Amino acid sequence: MLDQTHDPQLRSWITSANDPATDYPIQNLPFAVFRRAGSREAFRGGVAIGDQILDLAAARKAGAFSRALVGPAASRAASAASKPTLNDFMGAGRAASVALRRALSLGLRSDSESQSLLAPCLVAQNAAAYAVPARIGDYTDFYTSIHHALAVGRLFRPDHPLLPNYKWVPIGYHGRSSSIAISGLEFARPSGQIVAPAASGASTPVLGPSARLDYELEVGVYVGQGNELGSPIPIAHAEDAVFGLCLLNDWSARDIQAWEYQPLGPFLGKNFATTVSPWIVTLEALEPYRVPWTRPTEDPQPLAYLDSADVRSRGAIDLNLEVWLQTQAMRRHGVAPYRLSHSNFRHAYWSIAQLVAHHSVNGCNLQSGDLLGSGTQSDSVPSGAGSMLELSRNGAQPLRLPNGETRSFLQDGDTVIMRGWCERAGAVRIGLGEVSGQVGGSR
Repeated sequence: MLDQTHDPQLRSWITSANDPATDYPIQNLPFAVFRRAGSREAFRGGVAIGDQILDLAAARKAGAFSRALVGPAASRAASAASKPTLNDFMGAGRAASVALRRALSLGLRSDSESQSLLAPCLVAQNAAAYAVPARIGDYTDFYTSIHHALAVGRLFRPDHPLLPNYKWVPIGYHGRSSSIAISGLEFARPSGQIVAPAASGASTPVLGPSARLDYELEVGVYVGQGNELGSPIPIAHAEDAVFGLCLLNDWSARDIQAWEYQPLGPFLGKNFATTVSPWIVTLEALEPYRVPWTRPTEDPQPLAYLDSADVRSRGAIDLNLEVWLQTQAMRRHGVAPYRLSHSNFRHAYWSIAQLVAHHSVNGCNLQSGDLLGSGTQSDSVPSGAGSMLELSRNGAQPLRLPNGETRSFLQDGDTVIMRGWCERAGAVRIGLGEVSGQVGGSR
């Protein structure tokens, strides 16, 4: 719940953390794994504060997390968070992340006596390289935006856009964890079996590069403390199993996906690349932006294992999401990225707690570092579409960009940038940073 770490009056001795526009004020304190760019240093855990990174391994070595200074719980958590991946820290549970967050808040405040210990442990963010922050054993992608589900359904099933199970069960599929990469990835255009549009008269597939490459604006959910095989996580404790959130781009080859997805769902159309933002914002940091999770009264209400008073009162998160596009021609002429859409995670049809409870209800064992994707996050208005598929109506209405270029789907050289942040009156703005990726040419 809200505590002293959320106080909007807090200021840091790191000047850039006090900028109202920063994603990383002292009220945020997200975690990543980094090293100095161009170095052969070991990756290790760090915390974002303004435009800097607090190197947790260096801070431990300097004595900033001695038991006498921060207490045993925070000291153990700092040790776990200093490693090349954050899995051990995530697996230590919410109590560990709360303890370390409070210790970091105290050490980074403007009146801290730890400034002399911590100042030499700072690394500029623009001088760092990042890695995927956890060993992701399993990746599950959900489909939680009813606005996205309806928009896509109307394109392909105008008479029955929403399948009958959608309002009863959180829909998901198991993705490919080995192709999850950190923001900044340039990947080759994927190839697969493709059947030309029906109007062409073709009925036989050919192997070729995707001509309908797309992005999907998603929120990533990292599992913290998991569960034993055969022991479901009840809805009342589902968020105790969550460490934090990131931004996620689920790149999609729509033409490959269209031919292969029946009857078993996505395969080569999805598993070639997924990119995540470097920083994981903890659920503790997001506490001021909790809002009620709602379901229209005329819709089926969740079954008991997916429902609780806590979910109803504070199960959603008021998280703004944006997609920006910069084409190769825009970069060449120094033109800034163009905003394609804006949506909000608060409109998700299923909450984070419901995803965790449903994923484990059959006894499935979630593990520390597992990643859940929210599915494409779209709003009800056209400007809130979270994919090019929706924005261009499956290519039927190409987008016209300010420089005169048009896009039905992504072209080689296109860079997609996604950003996320929370803000409201009476709280300090915090951000998830951004996730970017660039489409390369065909192999």
